[in-house]
Amino acid sequence: MTSSADSARCYRDLRSFGRRKGRKLGAAQQGLLDELLPKLRLDPAEAGSAGEAGEGCQDVQALARLFNRDLPPSSSRQKPQPVWLEIGFGGGEHLVWQASNNPHVNFIGCEPFVDGVVKVLRAVESRKLSNIRLYDDDARALLRRLPAASIDRGFLLFPDPWPKKRQQKRRLVSTATLDLLGRVMTPGAELRIATDIADYARAILLAVMTHPEFEWLVTGPDDWRKRPADWPQTRYEQKARRAGRRCSYFSFRRR
Repeated sequence: MTSSADSARCYRDLRSFGRRKGRKLGAAQQGLLDELLPKLRLDPAEAGSAGEAGEGCQDVQALARLFNRDLPPSSSRQKPQPVWLEIGFGGGEHLVWQASNNPHVNFIGCEPFVDGVVKVLRAVESRKLSNIRLYDDDARALLRRLPAASIDRGFLLFPDPWPKKRQQKRRLVSTATLDLLGRVMTPGAELRIATDIADYARAILLAVMTHPEFEWLVTGPDDWRKRPADWPQTRYEQKARRAGRRCSYFSFRRR
């Protein structure tokens, strides 16, 4: 649950996502929400405590323990398993692929759309994945509570484009969001962002390249035109390509 302060702040945040529910869930799907989600849901208050400035606590080990995975002896003096964060995982294709192929990494997936959460819960159950935790609300509330320098890689893949001019203020990739990510990401951590909307791609580059805590990892056109091998295709990307839209794949580094 979020605190009253978090709730008030998120109310002031312009909503960056669309609907939260699709069609009515079946009994098995509802069962996953009722029984499995509470075991995997991250509570921002447990992930880190916010101070007056909105800065999360420094206890990275406490965040690692939320995954209920074995830690080495004297773990307080050792770096815990890396934590990767995906904001807006949609149908979960990318999140599940990464978690399956990187069992040594702990994953946090944020997605307010119930249907997407159910898809990931089903994959967690069927594949017996122990390295995924979920936050089914506005990711910014969690970002404000996570410990500083606790995220080793971040993903923002095909966020809602809000294509109409009057809607663009709702786009998630902004200086304000980069400020939050800059605080929680470790120095040298990679931030991957993808979009199929040309003017959003320009806005992303402008926001990131003018931000003091991030730099663009680019040496040539292929660095943003071709998806790397360890970056699986999502359902939304497939839809974009069928519609003839060109996708951009950006990789940035936390300074």
